[in-house]
Order: sequence, then structure tokens, then C-alpha cells
Amino acid sequence: MYPVDAIKTRMQVVSTGAASYSGISNAISRISATEGARALWRGITSVALGAGPAHAVYFAVYESSKQAFGGNEGTGYHPIATSLAGACATTASDALMNPFDVIKQHMQLPGSRFANISACARSIYRTEGFSAFYLSYPTTLIMNIPLTAINFTSYEALSKLMNPQRKYDPLSHCVAGGLAGAVAAAATTPLDVIKTFLQTKGTSTDAEIRNTRSFVDAAGVIYRREGVRGFMRGLKPRIIANMPSTAICWTSYEMAKFYLYKSSP
Repeated sequence: MYPVDAIKTRMQVVSTGAASYSGISNAISRISATEGARALWRGITSVALGAGPAHAVYFAVYESSKQAFGGNEGTGYHPIATSLAGACATTASDALMNPFDVIKQHMQLPGSRFANISACARSIYRTEGFSAFYLSYPTTLIMNIPLTAINFTSYEALSKLMNPQRKYDPLSHCVAGGLAGAVAAAATTPLDVIKTFLQTKGTSTDAEIRNTRSFVDAAGVIYRREGVRGFMRGLKPRIIANMPSTAICWTSYEMAKFYLYKSSP
């Protein structure tokens, strides 16, 4: 789903003129024609390096926190424990993943000429300083804590409904994961627009954008220039990218958990 994520990033960045994209298919054809199809995959190495460790931390913290908050007691539904566990999980994993996400988004922008992620990281550090890798971290948490809470709570609720016995069932895991991902992505798109703004502002030649330092400042710039509609940039590609990726994530996780528990003494 990485190419769709790349299109979402371009649609959300205020200074790229991405508003001229009429849709996902139009964006794919225009980017492929002007920059080559490989442009849609720029920065994927950054995700590949960071996603594995970040997801390991994510689910490890989730399971331990859920147990600590009493989310595994009995057979009932525990939305508060699940939400709190999800918030703890995303706080820990985002601390690890945020620099990789910043590098990824810089490489996804039109005109990016970085040879690799190392060159991109050095450029960001040289022009914006180390703080650039974590400037968007508070905004990422503001976005990802409700996103994760909605995702985990929706998944648990849908799983209880579709699979009351909570047996290993790839189909129900996949469908519940996809629907949960769609709901969470749609609900947090405005926050994702602000996060993308903060992570890519260093590439802009606009003084007001470059001097933006906080969540409130970024929201103000977006609202003044584009109104409420500006906060919904990239909604469709965000949902399209998040549904299958979340479905795959939950299905893979449930499969791994099933076989690991099955093989343990």
C-alpha cells in the first residue's frame, strides 16, 4: 500500500500544488508520467527498517498493558482497558518510528533527489537540526493515540461480534481489522494532515510554513489558507491504504500468536 501512502502525503502537503490531483488514479498516472513509477516507492526503505522493531514494541506493550489493565479478565468486552493499552502501545512505538516517518515523507515529496535514506537523514539534520526528527512527535501522539484507541476498540468489538468464541479465524480477523482500520483512519485524517505539515515544512520555500513550530500554528496556517476542507486532504487514499494494511497487520498478528501459543509447552 506504499504508493497510495505516497499519494496521500502529496495531497496533504500545502506547498506542492497537489490539490490539482483529481483523484488517486490521476495522481498515479501524473506521477508515473513526470517522475517515473519508481517515484511512488521512494522512501520505502525507511519504513522497512523502522516498521519491524516498531511493530514488535507496539504489540508487546499492547499485550502487557492490556493484561495490567484487566483487559483479559473473563470473556467480556473491556473497551477502556483496550483503549488504554492501545494508547500505551502507540506512545512507545511512535518514539521509535517517528524519525523514520519524517525521512519517508521527505522522500515522498515531488522533486526529491535523495539517493538513499542516509542522504535524506543527513540533509534534514544539516538544514533543520536533530529536533526536526521529533518536532511532529507530540502531534503524532495526538493523532495516533485516538487512532490506536479507535482501531483496537473497534477491532475487539467487531471480533466479539463476528467471532464470539475468539477462535483463530483468518477471515473474521481480516474483515474486523480492515473495518477497524477504515474507521480509525477516517476519524483521524485532520490530525494526520497537521502531522504531515509539520514533518515536511522544512522543504517549503514559504516563510510562514517554514517558521511553523507547533500543532496550533500548523492548524492555523491550514485553516487560513484552505478552510475546513484543508483538514480532509488525502482522506480517500488514507482510508484505502489503511484498510488492507490494518487487515494484514491484525491477521498476521493473530496468526503468529496462534501458532506461537500452539507450539509452546
